[in-house]
Amino acid sequence: MTIEAGLMRYEKLNEMIKDELQRKNKVVISNVNGQRYLGCAVDEGKTLELHGTPGNDMACYLNGGKVEVFGNCQDAVGNTMNGGLIIVHGHSGDAMGYGMRDGQIYIQKNVACRGGIHMKEFENMKPVLVIGKNAGSFLGEYMAGGTIVLLGLGLKRNEKLFGTHCASGMHGGKIFVRGSFPKENLSPNIKVSSLTDEDMKELSSYVKKYCRFFGEDYSDIMSKPFKKLSPATSRPYANLYTPN
Repeated sequence: MTIEAGLMRYEKLNEMIKDELQRKNKVVISNVNGQRYLGCAVDEGKTLELHGTPGNDMACYLNGGKVEVFGNCQDAVGNTMNGGLIIVHGHSGDAMGYGMRDGQIYIQKNVACRGGIHMKEFENMKPVLVIGKNAGSFLGEYMAGGTIVLLGLGLKRNEKLFGTHCASGMHGGKIFVRGSFPKENLSPNIKVSSLTDEDMKELSSYVKKYCRFFGEDYSDIMSKPFKKLSPATSRPYANLYTPN
């Protein structure tokens, strides 16, 4: 069964999705037109396939399920998600993966400002955000854990890999960046280093998934070198609260 969203109110559409997912493992929604909260808290073993442009907070609190979008997304996709998989065949707005605690998000193209803000990890819970093209300002802001991968595919000559204040306040986790990047846009508390063998093994698994989802060539992507961005200190604002 395919549900036609059209101009339906988001409350009604979400109720229909909830009812269908109680009976089925997969629900397809066509002509999505900005409806909010689609895929909110979808559980493991359940899949929501969206065609169109979902509104804010898509897949918020995702709880192990899968949400795949054939189109672009608005803001706060994967907000505070607990686990699962989000695949977007397009680009996304601000605050992608805000506060995500586990699971993986794959964006084919670009992410706007504050992607990965407040990402965190605990024991075996480790969030991952993979971005195919580039990201806006404040990527990884206040990041406390997890991994962001920025591939820089299809960049034009005047386009930068990420905007200003990258990793501002970052105190955990890491960001893998491919090719050249604007060092002047990095926050001062961030160190740049080469990838270890363990880093390469981790990165390879994410890139292989990205290629499988979006039909890209793994060897071509890995032919360019990657660098790792990580916090130089776990307390970037310590000087605000303690004497020098």
